[in-house]
Amino acid sequence: MRRTRREFLGLSAAIAGASAAGCLGQSGGPASDGVSGASPQVDAPVTVDDPDYVAVYDAVVPSVARVQTYVESRDTVFGSEEGGPAGQGSGFLYDESHLVTNDHVIGDPDAIRVRATDETWVNASLVGRDPYSDLAVVELDGQLPGDPLPVVRELPPVGTRVLVVGAPLGLSGSATQGIVSGRDRTIPASTAPGRFSIADAIQTDAALNPGNSGGPIVTLDGTVVGVATATRGDNVGFGVSARLVNEVVPSLIETGEYDHSYMGVSVAPVDPLIAAGNDLPDTSGVYVADVVPGGPADGALRGSDGETTVDGATVPTGGDVIVALDDAAVADNPDLSQYLALETTPGDTVAVTVVRGGDEETVDVTLGERPEP
Repeated sequence: MRRTRREFLGLSAAIAGASAAGCLGQSGGPASDGVSGASPQVDAPVTVDDPDYVAVYDAVVPSVARVQTYVESRDTVFGSEEGGPAGQGSGFLYDESHLVTNDHVIGDPDAIRVRATDETWVNASLVGRDPYSDLAVVELDGQLPGDPLPVVRELPPVGTRVLVVGAPLGLSGSATQGIVSGRDRTIPASTAPGRFSIADAIQTDAALNPGNSGGPIVTLDGTVVGVATATRGDNVGFGVSARLVNEVVPSLIETGEYDHSYMGVSVAPVDPLIAAGNDLPDTSGVYVADVVPGGPADGALRGSDGETTVDGATVPTGGDVIVALDDAAVADNPDLSQYLALETTPGDTVAVTVVRGGDEETVDVTLGERPEP
């Protein structure tokens, strides 16, 4: 007998007390990569020593759906002016009427339908989309059989067991199992849409296949820690972190969009070559290669103004090295991206500590809003 989600959460708590994504793209092939009524959030996942994957799956799968988009004219796919299916992926209930999925699953459709695990189809309409986090929200014209899935506030440690539930290759109600393989990852701009990387991503070795995109990555208490979004090789999958979901999704539901902070710089990691070429004592920090003219950092930060050769390689010189934002240490590029994504909003003024010409100083930068992708 299938447990309801409420029954499962009660069982999960009892056990704890006793034991103290990829997407089918618009062409049908793989893609490369507080609001009232919102779903409850929890502080941390429950650790279960002897996992019952069947119970987890039974509790979660009614809240997950296959997402299908349609366009009125699809000649590039059908060889004619006939309309039809355009893209496919997965999604999960965030509250009683809203489903979260990936932006690249939704695209720019004329119609959206979702298929519940009881095989019923429900029409849906686009509420908001954000290419920079690869998240989108649709509103359901009907109900799914499951309950909204809670989204964690803090990510679990590496090694935590997880399930990914979704519709890979259109196979609704599929599940793959793995662990949290990494945290604080960055999905690169080459994989992420909109020319900007996605910060604070979660990594998993659970299999992600085309069609998994937009589906939940859940811990064994059935709480969402990420939204499956991309793969980069065997056993290396990435999801938009629950922390970023908590930032973006409420805004998408309320306003249809989300404004990301923008510093207006191109940066590079401080590797041994850049450290040597710029007489830096170590490889900590983020090197400012270029500053966008007229951007928020123009006149405050300095980009590279020369170059040198180190071990036969050409290395940029003269740029600032960012080592802290508002006294929060910046050791590498993910630290910079994560702070901007999770701790700031457009219009905020941040104190940027840099190493410039061998000396450390702090300058103020008032953040802007990212331009349209």
